[in-house]
Amino acid sequence: MDTAETEQNQHDFDIGSPEDPRLSELRAWVRDLLADLHSDVVADAELVVTELAANACEHAEGPRSLRLIRRSDEPVVDVEVDDASPDALPRPGLSTLGDFRGRGLLMVETMSTSWGVRQHPGRKTVWARLPAVP
Repeated sequence: MDTAETEQNQHDFDIGSPEDPRLSELRAWVRDLLADLHSDVVADAELVVTELAANACEHAEGPRSLRLIRRSDEPVVDVEVDDASPDALPRPGLSTLGDFRGRGLLMVETMSTSWGVRQHPGRKTVWARLPAVP
């Protein structure tokens, strides 16, 4: 490994189908991976991964997967969710499922230091960066 490269610890999770999303398994997986961090950080990460994964199940085509990345060069946790709907862009505060929905991304926006979308041919990645210290 080149010394200029950032060492990172990446973990992947298959979210599952909209009919059977593996959200409770996903939360337990996050708790295990981040067990060495403060409980507030873990709770925030659980909420962010749940919201991003649920959005992918509700609004995008599969396959759907999540990556959790811990970088060695700064105290952050990166969450990335991939799906096969590059043109279905998330919009905080709005939902195609009714007026009583659409607040999940507002929470993600509040809990994250930054978040966004990267579009690729045939897929997109919705990402969020969380502080790894309270």
